[in-house]
Amino acid sequence: MKPLRIGNFSGFYGDRSDALREMLTGGEVDVLTGDYLAELTMLILARDRLKDPSAGYARTFPRQLEDCLGLAHERGVRIVTNAGGLNPAGLAGEIRRLADRLGIPVRVAHVEGDDLTAAYPGTLAAHAYLGGFGIAECLRAGADVVVTGRVTDAALVTGPAAAHFGWRPDDHDRLAGAVVAGHVLECGTQATGGNYAFFTEGDARRPGFPLAEIHADGSSVITKHPGTGGFVDVGTVTAQLLYETGGARYAGPDVTARLDTVRLGQEGPDRVRIEGVRGEAPPPTLKVGLNRLGGFRNEVVFVLTGLDIEAKAALVREQLSDALAKSPPGEVRWELVRTDRADADTEETASALLRLVVRDPDQQVVGRALSGAAVELALASYPGFHVLAPPGRGAPYGVFEDVYVPHVGATHRAGASDVDTDQVPTAHVSVSHTAVLHDGRRVPVPPPRETRPLAAVPDPPLPEPLPPGPARRAPLGLVVGARSGDKGGNANVGVWARSEDAWRWLAHTLTADTFRRLIPESRDLPVTRHLLPNLRAVNFVVEGILGAGVAAQARFDPQAKALGEWLRSRHLDIPEALL
Repeated sequence: MKPLRIGNFSGFYGDRSDALREMLTGGEVDVLTGDYLAELTMLILARDRLKDPSAGYARTFPRQLEDCLGLAHERGVRIVTNAGGLNPAGLAGEIRRLADRLGIPVRVAHVEGDDLTAAYPGTLAAHAYLGGFGIAECLRAGADVVVTGRVTDAALVTGPAAAHFGWRPDDHDRLAGAVVAGHVLECGTQATGGNYAFFTEGDARRPGFPLAEIHADGSSVITKHPGTGGFVDVGTVTAQLLYETGGARYAGPDVTARLDTVRLGQEGPDRVRIEGVRGEAPPPTLKVGLNRLGGFRNEVVFVLTGLDIEAKAALVREQLSDALAKSPPGEVRWELVRTDRADADTEETASALLRLVVRDPDQQVVGRALSGAAVELALASYPGFHVLAPPGRGAPYGVFEDVYVPHVGATHRAGASDVDTDQVPTAHVSVSHTAVLHDGRRVPVPPPRETRPLAAVPDPPLPEPLPPGPARRAPLGLVVGARSGDKGGNANVGVWARSEDAWRWLAHTLTADTFRRLIPESRDLPVTRHLLPNLRAVNFVVEGILGAGVAAQARFDPQAKALGEWLRSRHLDIPEALL
């Protein structure tokens, strides 16, 4: 059977607007997927909905579609997107009006049932992560465009694959293969050289968007349209596979994919085959992402130039601490960033940055109290006093939390894991996964018949260590790649080796304790290491390093995007044979 060619044209809300046209005109494709949702995006859309109840979806998508809907229809390319966000029905309606205005006879369907906000008072948005079978139902009924709300990112691929090949919910291995392909595609050009540790080895100026050629057995080939920028190799695919994952079991609503079974192979230029993926029944619960208002935050960055940087920082800290003591914020955080150099030949490189962040439930406490105190220092503080920008009135920030609920309407204990949902319930939640077909029919999507509680996979045996030999101090990144990301308040850092000898060294050297030593802010946090020998990789999960999630902006890099690059810059004793 001919493979199904599924491409991606968006990895986030704000991605390249011309990517949809590029993917439609660049080569053969059957289905195009657009991923617009992330934890922070759901909060942004929730705030949009507060201002306008008809909002709540990605407003950029209809503008992209206006330019390309006719082209997609001519070429028989179906479009599947989660741009519906908090209001998939609203977006589906707008697309129908657009199609009518343009005179294009397309059939638009949507998926709903993920919105559980009413069951969680005090949240701005509470949404279950649905699987791909609602999408499959819409496509089987003939939809040309399918809009969803909060589904898993990989569901945008598993749904079309299940519809095309006729997969059933218990086809776990095939579904798991599609989940892995979907995970590679979901972040767009991150699979084709974007944000890649070894970006200097190819043309990363304007990477093309990725494609997956999915076969009936669940195997796939990751590639891109001919002539587009970037590159696809085992490294770029490995990097994306490790992004925002944890252990060997990668759980989803349709299937749990075993990442420790994934095998990658370079099939040719810009072609990487994924095969061998095994799947298991999904866990008995669905993840629900909760977004709520955490309070208000404000910040000011003082520029300290030239000599006596530490003394200047101490002075302004003391001055502002005295001023803020009259109405102390609930949280005060100072950070001195030493970007300065001695005897610098530009003022910028002679300067350091002192960052103050305050948080409090009361906007007044972080607003006028801070701005007034900071501005009053303009002529009364350290020599060369100035700030990057004056503080404002204080802005709201969000807090993300995930909880788990049964697949169908049943009692649950908010915050319970998938193995203890039988405890005393605190809420009654009904998840009604529903495909709303293009003709208006509503088709309930049943939960999986078989589930399996998650359990950690025992660590596989370590490879043989390298024989003793000379070593020298050097950056870790000379021999390994890394990619990092966020999941709520946790971060993951996937680290992979590009040769068998480097893997043998990595597996024995980069332990959880070594990670804590190299990343000091993780020293007092739980750090779990997972081994993935097939990928020659170790994946670290650092719990709590991001506080209450990206919207809370608890650290300098709130999504841990560069945590892996920081790790690669740290120095270790590395065998000379690897350098």
